[in-house]
Amino acid sequence: MSNESNEKRLSRRRFLKAAAALGVLGTGSAVLWHMGLSRLKDFGLPRTTQVIYAERLRQIVAEDNGRGRTIMWDLAVPLENQVLELRLPREDRARTYSVHEAFFTDDGLTLYQYVAEPDQLTPGTHYRYRIVAGAAATDWQDLYVPLPDEPYKMLLFPDAQSADYGDWQQLAHLAWARNTDAQLFVCMGDLVDNGEDRTQWAAFFRGIEEVMRVIPGAPVMGNHETYDLAWKTRLPEAYLNYFKTPPNGSKAFERYYYSFDYGAVHYIVLCTQQKELAGFKDRLVSEQLAWIRRDLRAHRKRWNVVLMHKDVLQYRIHGRPEREEGIDEENGRVWMPVFDELAIDVVFTAHLHTYRNRGHIDHFTKTPDKKGPLYILTGVAGDVRYPNLWIDHAFDEVTLPQPETDNYLTMDVSREAIEVACFLPDGTEMDRVRVTKR
Repeated sequence: MSNESNEKRLSRRRFLKAAAALGVLGTGSAVLWHMGLSRLKDFGLPRTTQVIYAERLRQIVAEDNGRGRTIMWDLAVPLENQVLELRLPREDRARTYSVHEAFFTDDGLTLYQYVAEPDQLTPGTHYRYRIVAGAAATDWQDLYVPLPDEPYKMLLFPDAQSADYGDWQQLAHLAWARNTDAQLFVCMGDLVDNGEDRTQWAAFFRGIEEVMRVIPGAPVMGNHETYDLAWKTRLPEAYLNYFKTPPNGSKAFERYYYSFDYGAVHYIVLCTQQKELAGFKDRLVSEQLAWIRRDLRAHRKRWNVVLMHKDVLQYRIHGRPEREEGIDEENGRVWMPVFDELAIDVVFTAHLHTYRNRGHIDHFTKTPDKKGPLYILTGVAGDVRYPNLWIDHAFDEVTLPQPETDNYLTMDVSREAIEVACFLPDGTEMDRVRVTKR
């Protein structure tokens, strides 16, 4: 092949890579569908409409979502000189924020990931944001900043872990279609089956691609986020890189656990992976026990809600008569007295892939007078189900019919009450419970 041919081939390769970053190639083809991009001016293209295709564009909760937000996205190839623009819907003038690289390599692939953190926002304001690089930009997306005490709805997804993520994607899309008025969403851990498998992360994000662009998400780390491709435990590298959650002041466990405010609720997101992380780091539990007290002294709101992956109760299992019903030793015995002490209102858990409403529990005792936190085991949102595995616990007040299917939850927040509801994928309501202040 001649030098001239080589140069032409290399130029075409450079062109295609640059075009991919700016989203100008049609899916499954090499057809240029938006031309004239500033990054491609060296190729002599006319300068017209210019588009950046940002993959996995997502809002992540900030420490105070009445003042700030974290925006993250991925590109096919690196792109320099990006900024985030933020404006009011009816104004042309935009505020700009710096963009930082957050590249990481996992499962043999480098992800060209970026992050921006708009701050000094005005509560009660609807904004629009986009990513800009030179003359190219993404579409405008919505961003809302809540008032301190306004009512709102949260969407909550149990374990998305799957062999085939089709069920998860369908459930997430249906839940969002029925709840586009939600302002916040939570994923309760075991987001993927294998934390190192990049294809599973891609499938997980496809389920929430519509919702995460326009409302903030709060991820919870599950045990499956700590597995490598050989199914041995490792540090949760992908999880920690995909989600730039609020800082917690920890040197050893930054972003493993965190808290944030949204409206009248202070959310505490705990990490329950002390067993999986024991070979790498220790003191996770003791560090969180000291932190949660400091955190609540600094951030007490009208309502206080805990999100944690592993459950607080121990269930009997069909076919295993040696397993007794009781309180989980690693998590229940540790955390339930703390939740009593700190007057937590609601505790959401996951991990067991079954929905259970336990009502209120105080000092390891059922309380018909609704003293103590409301405990909700959130269920399952993927295709890994354990039909007829668990024997009902004496604390269970509501369970779903067996064999269980997927489910999702909503939580409506007002000054007067928190109301939690459980739904099947088709929108059938299976449970509803209300928490009020004394």
